[in-house]
Amino acid sequence: MSQLKTISHMDDDDDIPSTPGKFKIDKSPYIHHHRIRWSSSVLKLSFWSLVFLGFIFLFFLRSPSSGDAAGDGYRRSLSSASWGGSAWEKRVRSSARVRSGNGISVLVTGAAGFVGTHVSVALKKRGDGVLGLDNFNDYYDPALKRDRQALLERSGVFVVDGDINDAGLLRKLFDVVAFSHVMHLAAQAGVRYAMKNPASYVHSNIAGLVAVLEACKSANPQPAVVWASSSSVYGLNSKVPFSEKDRTDQPASLYAATKKAGEEIAHTYNHIHGLSITGLRFFTVYGPWGRPDMAYFFFTKAMLQSGRIEIFEGPDHGTVARDFTYIDDIVKGCLASLDTAEKSTGSGGKKKRAAQLRVFNLGNTSPVPVTDLVGILERLLKVKANRVMLRMPRNGDVPFTHANISLAQRELGYKPTTDLRTGLKKFVNWYLRYYLPSRKSSAS
Repeated sequence: MSQLKTISHMDDDDDIPSTPGKFKIDKSPYIHHHRIRWSSSVLKLSFWSLVFLGFIFLFFLRSPSSGDAAGDGYRRSLSSASWGGSAWEKRVRSSARVRSGNGISVLVTGAAGFVGTHVSVALKKRGDGVLGLDNFNDYYDPALKRDRQALLERSGVFVVDGDINDAGLLRKLFDVVAFSHVMHLAAQAGVRYAMKNPASYVHSNIAGLVAVLEACKSANPQPAVVWASSSSVYGLNSKVPFSEKDRTDQPASLYAATKKAGEEIAHTYNHIHGLSITGLRFFTVYGPWGRPDMAYFFFTKAMLQSGRIEIFEGPDHGTVARDFTYIDDIVKGCLASLDTAEKSTGSGGKKKRAAQLRVFNLGNTSPVPVTDLVGILERLLKVKANRVMLRMPRNGDVPFTHANISLAQRELGYKPTTDLRTGLKKFVNWYLRYYLPSRKSSAS
């Protein structure tokens, strides 16, 4: 692994086109309308209750037995990380200390992840208190996560090595620091990996979310929560662009289903316990320090090695397109969500009055065919790809994504400004410095 370079992604950009959705006015008589809404609500509640119970059943069914090596590894993930003691608490307090007049104190879960690292650096840079939490699992190369951790340490952010399902650790963190906000980004990512390890998605995206929300609702004062949902919740929805008002009850993957279940769980904790909760539906985030399992990342690697890449195409050789969103734009949306989050309204786990509940799309509003992405990479890397076109398998992928960001623009002032070529150029330059430091050329 090469030596790290100082991160330079925090450039300010601003301006955008938005794609407002349409709102239909229901003209039905009140009684008929009321019955339909009541019936629809019952059906929705029943459906998602069954989905949630199914996830829990799957989790326990697939959980490793006590004699399993995998089970031993799981238990070690909760217990092996050392935490506690006066020196440890001092580091936690120092990292979470607010250093600006109107700053906030934020617990960032998944801090050594792609989005978590960028958000943590941005928060710390403006004087907020930031404490990270990450279990450094091996879904992809942990060395990359450790290098991100080193970057965070240099920025003044301490990352606690621990699991979000460790209730004792979460209680301890809230005992040591009265966080004003929680940025919950820890999750099991990836659509295709769910075919191999479904239980990991239930463990992280459902049980983990519940563990975090339990800690938040019991804290005094309760923090406001901003968490990462996903554009995957739109699933098989064919209406474009995707709006927050659109149906999200047809997930195309287990990953999407766990994120949709997470949105229902968030609603429950908001309704019962008065937690202020904001969900963010990210659309195909890319950029420096990204995830190696993302297409732009492994395309770059393959093109520099063998040149051969596999590109999926839709039915009847249709185009597969994504609403690629540059990391700096996502960070702006995350910080705006934290800044506009209202205080939670509960105390002692009990709600005193209604609390804020929001969901926003964070995308770029400009879907780009994957083949065009490859063309941009070819020009930046000065390498011709050997393109192998394959039919999209039934593994949870969808043929297109397209965000309607008018709500985020109105409520958050969210304005993505980075086009795909500009963003990929920054990524490629980082990739070459990080993985191939001896290569003199840079993207142009």
